[in-house]
Amino acid sequence: MKKVLALLLAVCLVFSFAACGSKSSEGSDGPKILKLAESFAYASLDAHKDWNGWYTSIYGMTETLFKVGNDLSVQPLLATKAEASEDGLTWTISLDPKAAFSTGKALTADMAVRNLQRVAAENERFADMAEYVYAVVDDHTFTITTPSLYPTLVTDKLTNSALGIMDIDDSEDLDNAPICTGPFVIKSFEPEGTVEVEKNANYWNGDVKLDGVIFYYMNDDESKLLAMQNGEIDGYSSVTAAAKEIYQADSSKYVLTEIPGTRLQFYVLNKNTLSPNVRKAINLTVDNNDMADYLKGTVSPAVGPFGPNAPYGQVTKPELDPEKAKELIEEDGYTLNAEGFYEKDGEVLTVKISYYFARSLDTIALLMSGQLEAIGIKCVMDGVEDADATYRATGDFDIALYCMIADQAGDPYFAINALFRKNSDWARGGFPTEESEALIDQLQVETDIAKRAELANTIVQMTIDDDAFGYVGLFNKTTVMKPGVVNIGENSPFDFYAVSADTDMQ
Repeated sequence: MKKVLALLLAVCLVFSFAACGSKSSEGSDGPKILKLAESFAYASLDAHKDWNGWYTSIYGMTETLFKVGNDLSVQPLLATKAEASEDGLTWTISLDPKAAFSTGKALTADMAVRNLQRVAAENERFADMAEYVYAVVDDHTFTITTPSLYPTLVTDKLTNSALGIMDIDDSEDLDNAPICTGPFVIKSFEPEGTVEVEKNANYWNGDVKLDGVIFYYMNDDESKLLAMQNGEIDGYSSVTAAAKEIYQADSSKYVLTEIPGTRLQFYVLNKNTLSPNVRKAINLTVDNNDMADYLKGTVSPAVGPFGPNAPYGQVTKPELDPEKAKELIEEDGYTLNAEGFYEKDGEVLTVKISYYFARSLDTIALLMSGQLEAIGIKCVMDGVEDADATYRATGDFDIALYCMIADQAGDPYFAINALFRKNSDWARGGFPTEESEALIDQLQVETDIAKRAELANTIVQMTIDDDAFGYVGLFNKTTVMKPGVVNIGENSPFDFYAVSADTDMQ
């Protein structure tokens, strides 16, 4: 029934696309309108709230002070440079004097500062920025003073899409039509639906090649595949293994780009509900190589949260050993019952696997349950639409699957802070200790790059040795495009970069 509904939805989408009448890649002399599919959509375009900035960046509307290049290097965007004082507490930020909003109004240091202050007030993920001291030096220069050493301020904060700069004075409706600095401006916005942008005629940073882009919200993989096959969209990212095979079979119609990504699939083992032996048994059984094979190259098996080529990705985990896993469970007093499941005192050893329906986590959950049940651990599947509002927020899980960008800008602190801190959501799984917290505090202020890598490796290794986390895979970012479509973020390892002034269709 689910597949039938997906097919019907796709057919309806095809007819609705055909009815919108824009001229895209048909070789027409009309405007160049690119049509893309996106897996998520939000109710607001206010970049400072929730995760909206991720999508205003994708839409080409908002820009940050700095950006992250395809090689993970930090590069200037609205700002030209950031310089730390001798004591490392004060950063001087210089804006590009050409930077301007779509209205032609210049971006000033005062406006930039008030944007950063607003993010701190509107987004709890950046509440610590309220403790910073900001000072305007002149129209194009301002300073940020942090309460303690923060050597990764630029990478952690000033490249983050949530800090997209908006004209918070002249925007009459930040939720639906913010005035921004990017190469595109909003044309029409359907909350949690279709978004249409058009060329920013006053773009400050070069010529914009497209006349506009339409982003169709499609969270169903089959709908995206059918829409692509029917020629109703021009491309999308996060291509599934099944769709990848279809596109590869017809290279004259489809262009696939695949690069190593930084999006991590992982799971948390709840120390409050699972014994040390059961947690270790799970980690000795879950076979992420088998999962990567099943997903046919869309992910690479992970050892830790970071790629193995990164200096802070040098960790190890034990070899799989299902027989040892059984021994550990039996040490806890369990014996196999007639159905092949472990049981103690009349109670079957059962774990609840919580997951959400995106990023192949539903597939991972099914594969994981099969592997665990093969050694005698019964599994209950707990699929939800919104992990952030359910098991991540409540800690009601035995095994919690999740997916996130782990490496944001060539530094390990972001993921380590988000996953392992005592005040993080995942602390409900029971991992943080005084020792781990002290090491993370040290990582936060360490300025030596080699020492940062050493600290990160130590912290991540602790999560593995404690059987508190399991690392499944790092997504390979796979993008499909019609021939002639270029620069839709296909060469960036990050999902929050998509269309730009250089995006084009020939």
